Amino acid sequence: MSPERFEAITSKYTRLRVAIVGDFCLDRYLEIDPGRREVSIETGLRVYNVQNVRSQPGGAGTILNNLSALGMRQIFPIGFCGEDGEGYELRRALADRHGVELDYFFQTPERRTFTYCKPLVLEPGQAPRELNRFDQKNWTATPLTVSTRISQALDSVSSNVDALILLNQVEQPETGVLTRLVLETAANIARIRPELAIVADSRTGFGNFPPVISKMNADELITFTGIKAESSLSEIESATQRMAQRNNHPVFITMAERGIMAASPDGQIHHVATLPVHGPIDIVGAGDAVTANLTIALAAGASLIEALELANAAASVVIHQLGTTGTASIHQLRQALTSSAS
Repeated sequence: MSPERFEAITSKYTRLRVAIVGDFCLDRYLEIDPGRREVSIETGLRVYNVQNVRSQPGGAGTILNNLSALGMRQIFPIGFCGEDGEGYELRRALADRHGVELDYFFQTPERRTFTYCKPLVLEPGQAPRELNRFDQKNWTATPLTVSTRISQALDSVSSNVDALILLNQVEQPETGVLTRLVLETAANIARIRPELAIVADSRTGFGNFPPVISKMNADELITFTGIKAESSLSEIESATQRMAQRNNHPVFITMAERGIMAASPDGQIHHVATLPVHGPIDIVGAGDAVTANLTIALAAGASLIEALELANAAASVVIHQLGTTGTASIHQLRQALTSSAS
């Protein structure tokens, strides 16, 4: 990508509005000092002494973090949290992000706040080491009253945004934000506004999703299409192309060290290689950075290959941020692309 195209695309970001409908969660990090060794008198078990607690938006909130870092004019999170301490922390963390409007993100006593609690051992001179996570999720069906409120919020905001992101983070059907009712609303919006960039990312497949732009990783592609785990790039290309033609929308596949691929219904196939790795990496959040950057680049008028290049650069920036779910700013994207070209 030329410097001129980079500036032409990214200079539009500050004028764009994006809505994110999906499973927002709280990422809570417990920073453990291993030097403060204790054993519980009562149980005889080792005590992990937490020296710092930090929280940030996770799940769909990770996409929001990346959009905020890119300087969006307005970001509308659409979803829920519980009326609990985690919900308070999540709303506060969302409100701290640039451009975020919380008019369509609500608390409800009918749900608990989706939370990833991540204990991190901080050894001097070493990368943070994550222990077993403690998760809080909803295991019952999302009440109709909650789904209806989300659908109404989505319908209300849809005419005022330049892009829409749908993120399913939960594995138990109908327990999160993207219920059948909400997806029906999204399908209606896609019919009314065919020009709107709508990008979907789902851990459990796209069976109930409307025909929109899809983003997934290689493992999900294998699960959804039945191709073999050891498939060659050409086999992945073929599977991606078939999905794009069947869905009549572009499909993006992240493939870790093999880069990112895109296929369009008209037969275009693009592949960009992963940028060089420098030192230790942490891949957590790279996929969400890709989703955010693909979406906003397309909304700004980027071609498929340009969107791929920007998303690939974002992933490269994020994986080098250790012990956190990182983001990439326009300045960092520019540096990554400049370094790769030299």
